[in-house]
Amino acid sequence: MLKIEAINIKKSFGSRKIFSNINFSLNSKNILGITGKNGSGKSTLVKIIAGIITASSGELRYILSDKVLDYSEINKYYGFVSPYLQLYDEFSAFENIALISKIRNIYVDEKKIQQLLERVGLIDRKDDYVREFSSGMKQRLKYVAALYHNPSLLILDEPRSNLDSEGISIIYEIINEHKLNGSVIIATNDLEDIQICDSIIDLDKISNSK
Repeated sequence: MLKIEAINIKKSFGSRKIFSNINFSLNSKNILGITGKNGSGKSTLVKIIAGIITASSGELRYILSDKVLDYSEINKYYGFVSPYLQLYDEFSAFENIALISKIRNIYVDEKKIQQLLERVGLIDRKDDYVREFSSGMKQRLKYVAALYHNPSLLILDEPRSNLDSEGISIIYEIINEHKLNGSVIIATNDLEDIQICDSIIDLDKISNSK
């Protein structure tokens, strides 16, 4: 089972402090919510958790079977979805997932890709160029990319972004299924998202207490 620990995480950009004293421990079968007003640092914090940017100070640990993983290894263990992640517009939906898999040095399983595309309601568009997709369809495809390598952790920044009601229902099903054996981190201000979380980090309260 994968465990995530954050110890006194602080992030500043120049002289501007974004947040400090972020502490949490996330075990499998739990959902952690990160909330706060716009500009409070939600996306910054999930980027730190994903290893996309570094904290100014503090320590983040991915622990597997009591062993702390090297930071260069952590991308094997999480799937990341956010509105600002880019897909390859010049390739089809299927080709996007195949290419991302090759970049990750993961075997391209055509049957699995098709199953995931069907899961998010895109199987009929698998051969269409992504440049023809709506923003909501692109968001669904990002979930396929995030889930393809069977991650222990899902990191979701604004998980409902650009989705219609059907898409939101699909994503909630995915989150609940993933929680059965893994863990989820959700950065959101949406009350419905927050209600499914087992614990919450409110960046407004942390910022206001310092």
